Amino acid sequence: MSADEWEELKRRSPVRIQWDPERDLHLNPLDYRAIQMGLSGEAVERYVGEWIRGIEDVTSEARGIHGLVRENRLLEARSALPNEQPYSG
Repeated sequence: MSADEWEELKRRSPVRIQWDPERDLHLNPLDYRAIQMGLSGEAVERYVGEWIRGIEDVTSEARGIHGLVRENRLLEARSALPNEQPYSG
């Protein structure tokens, strides 16, 4: 596939997936990656109109964790993070 063909394929695709470094509490990259998905066109319309089942505002929790990090209370900050599990498909 040529570079031009690849660019055209990306342009037409409503979903892009890439691996980005996971980050620690200070936003430094870690040695493992997390999947990142970008949506456009039809995928955005379906995501917003059909796929979302609920939205929860976690702004106050994020601010609280950020405050703990700024105060160097890292154990407390880590314990306040949501529990994440690797996807096993």
